[in-house]
Formats: sequence, structure tokens, C-alpha cells
Amino acid sequence: MRTRTVRLWTAVLLVVVLFVASVSWAAPPAAGSGVRNAIILIPDGLSLDAITLARWYQDGKPLAMDEIICGLVRTYSADAPIADSAPAATAFATGFKSHTGYVGVLPDVAAMPGQAPIDPSEARRPVATVLEAARLAGKATGLVVTCELPHATPAGFSAHYPDRNNYDDILEQQVYQGLDVVLGGGYQYMAAKARKDGEDLVQVVKSLGYEYVTTPEELRWSTADRIWGMFAPKDLAYDFDRDPAKEPSLAEMTRKAIEVLSRDPEGFFLMVEGSKIDWAAHANDPIGVISDTLAFDAAVRAALDFAKRDGRTVVIVVPDHGNGGISIGDGQTSSNYDKLTLSDFLAPLKQAKLTGEGVEKKLNPDRSNLVEVVRTYYGITDLTEEEIKALKEAPAGRLNYVLGPIISRRAHIGWTTNGHTGEDVVLGVYSPSGQRPEGVVENTKVARYMEKSLALNLQQATEQLFVPALAAFRALGAQVFWDESAPSHPVLEVVKGNTVLRLPVNKNLAEVNGQAVTLEGITVFNGKEVYFPREALSLLGGAVP
Repeated sequence: MRTRTVRLWTAVLLVVVLFVASVSWAAPPAAGSGVRNAIILIPDGLSLDAITLARWYQDGKPLAMDEIICGLVRTYSADAPIADSAPAATAFATGFKSHTGYVGVLPDVAAMPGQAPIDPSEARRPVATVLEAARLAGKATGLVVTCELPHATPAGFSAHYPDRNNYDDILEQQVYQGLDVVLGGGYQYMAAKARKDGEDLVQVVKSLGYEYVTTPEELRWSTADRIWGMFAPKDLAYDFDRDPAKEPSLAEMTRKAIEVLSRDPEGFFLMVEGSKIDWAAHANDPIGVISDTLAFDAAVRAALDFAKRDGRTVVIVVPDHGNGGISIGDGQTSSNYDKLTLSDFLAPLKQAKLTGEGVEKKLNPDRSNLVEVVRTYYGITDLTEEEIKALKEAPAGRLNYVLGPIISRRAHIGWTTNGHTGEDVVLGVYSPSGQRPEGVVENTKVARYMEKSLALNLQQATEQLFVPALAAFRALGAQVFWDESAPSHPVLEVVKGNTVLRLPVNKNLAEVNGQAVTLEGITVFNGKEVYFPREALSLLGGAVP
């Protein structure tokens, strides 16, 4: 009897074990389970035909991004079907669509189909980015770009202002944002003489504990945990034009950023942008597009190599929008498009050794050597008189806008515009768990996927970092003033009893009765309202919910 009872309970136990096991295998992992790092790589302005062209340029060899492509992303902004980089980056970073030119803030109008109307009191309100939420969660954070740092895409992840062109405020916010690694271009915008406030941001960066590096060698040998690398006064060169002794590649910067950020035991968030794919597409320069698409793909390979070794990292690859309306085939190929060989498209392109921007740097001041330079660096020996005239008359810094279409015609590469386009773009995701968005998704879902993967809460981060100042301080019985003694250094001054709290705009600093305090976020002025980190309420004796 006892033996039969034991056997019965053994059988029951086995069934229970098998049932629990089946449930645990079938159930999806909890949000953020097994993932502690996220790397998003953005090839700015990369259209689908440009990806195809880059693949053919390397003789059909697969791109690193090919293996993780899983869907398409809708790119429209809050009130327009064609997105600017600012609202597109804001969507990726915050989970909210915004208006052309706005970085890190809500729009004034949400007029596209399916968009909920914006409460007027919420217009232009700053909202937390994945980068900021990751930092609040104790993770290391970084930005890697080939443009100047305050440009639209990096700004969308690290700053808040309804004008992407306000480089002074955006860059100051980035400096005081608490980032761990910053690599790219734009040191001319950090100089005191270039800024309306006269602040020397290079010295500020050094005082904040960053190792400031300006060459590939300095970057390579740095062992610092906080690095600020500026390798050009403005943007870095296209990869085909790049001097490796003076500027690191995007892949090199990506590897270094990962090396440094991965030291943090809490994990990290990293945004990498192939910035100038977009610029080349604006110029209709296929060589520039190919150059920096391949350079970007090498950075993707670096990120994927790390992620596969690490086992706790998600990698997202997604353009912010298309650009130029590039096509393999143009008006000249309408009658014989299916008879042209691959060589008909590629041979003219492969003769080019530099981008249009690189060619311009080889010209004499009077451009008297133009025909020779184009022959040497582009292999074009049949320039027409009209083309020569157009090249000679091209404005400084805009030769690629003339040379790009010239080589495009010879390579049967078509373009429809010099601006952004509204088509869907490809989405690639690598996840160690295999869980990833698929099909056609909104660009805002990219932010939500990273939020869930890293177990963050963007809404809580917004409430923690961006409290409307006037209402909050008046609720405490405090008086609020603008300190107008230095208009280029705006400071919100709050007085309650014997306590004076000063909050400099664009900084993560406060001053309480003359004593400096570092806050967990920056104070932001969006042109009509000041927002500040909630913890500052405690400096006036207020409750911090």
C-alpha cells in the first residue's frame, strides 16, 4: 500500500514539475529580463535603395545589418507626413512624435491621422528620453556621431528645445547632461568666442572629470571612464575622404564607447549615428551615400559582435527617414532598364576615390585644375562644357551638389528631390531573447521597445525630471523671479522665507543660499516655461512625491 502511495505521489509530482516547466518555457520573459544594455544605431536619411546600392558596391556581400532586419518603421511626424531629423530622433528617444525642428519636447499640433490632440498646456513640454531614463536607473550613457554634437539627432536624445538650430542652449544641456562618453565633431561650438554666453565648454568638460581627446591615438590609448572626444571643428569627413591619423572611423568610436560604457555594472545605453548619409543624399551624391553607409555598417558589425559575446545587449538599427528619393535606375533607363548590367551601374561609381566634398578640397582656389581633378578622382573624362561651367560656379562647400548628379547620370542612379522623403524605412533588431518588434511599426515604438527591454519608465522619468516651475514653487508659497542681470546666463530665482534657490537654465546645478548643489537632471526653458528636476523641491523644504 505504501509503495503504491509513494508511486502515486511521485507521478503527481512529475506531472506538476512537467506542467511548471512547460509554463516557464512557454511564458515570455519579464520586461527587461536578461537585458541590461541597449545600442541604437541610426543611419540618418538612409533609404532602401541606398542600402541595396551599398550592398552591390561591395559585390553583393551581405551587410552586417542584413541579418537583423525584421520590419519597417513609419517615419511621419506629429503634423506632417515627411519628417525632419529633429522630431524623428525625438520619437525614437521619447516615444512621442513631435513637430519639425523640435528636439526632446512635445509638439504644438498633432494633426496626422491617429494622433491625439495636444493639450495646449502640454505644448513644447520637455519629455524624458531613453538616455535620461537609463541614467536615472544608474546606467552609463553615450553618444557617438559623425556630425557636430548639437545636431538634430544627438540633440533629440540629450536635449530639450523647440528649435534644433539653437546650438548654444542644446550644447550646454548636453555638457551638463551627465553623459559618460561623447564622441564626434563640433568643437568650434564649444569655444567661448563662438557662444553668446561666452562660456568655455571645453574647460567645463574638463572640470566635470572628462578626459578630453582630439585625435584617434588619444582615443585609442585612453583608459578613462569618462571621455569627451571632439575630432573636427564641425562635422567629421566622409569615410572615403577621412584621414585616419586625424579622425577615427565610426566603427572605431563605437568600439571605444562600448569598451568604456560596458564597465558599468548596471549596464549602458548608447546612441550611434551615421550622420552624413543624410547630407550626401541631400546633395544627391551617391559616392557620399555609399561611403558612409558602409562606414555605418562597420559600426553595426562592431555593435553586433559585442552583443553576441555579451548576451545581455539589444541592438537596434533604424533610419530616421528617407532622403533624396534615390533609385537604382533613372529616366534614361526607362526603355532598357532590364538590359543594363550590374557593371553599367557600378563601374562609374567604383572609379570615384573621394566624395564630392573630398574632391572640392583638391581644387585650386580658382578651380583651374577642375577637369584634371575630376578625371583623377572620379575617372570622368567626358565632362561637357555645361558640366564644367556648373562645377566652376558651384558655391563653396556645395560642389557635391553638382558633382553628385553628374556621376549619378553616368551610373543611372535616379533622384527625385534634395530633401527628405516620406516612405517607411527598414528596422533591424538583435535581441538575445529573440523578442523584437516585427512588421510595420511606428517610430515611437522604437523608444517603447528600448524602455521595456531595459525595464525603464519614461513617464516616471518625465515626472521626475521636468516639473513645471511656476505652479510647483507657488504651491510651496515661494516667489519666483528671473535674474536678468546677465541675459545670456538665464537663472530662475526662487525665494521662500530666508531660503534663496537659484536654478541656472540648461545646467544640472542649483545654488541654495550660495551653496552649490548638483541635481539629477537639467533645468530647461522651452521659451515660455521653466522645468526643473523634482528633487529641487526639497531644497526649499517641499515634499518630493
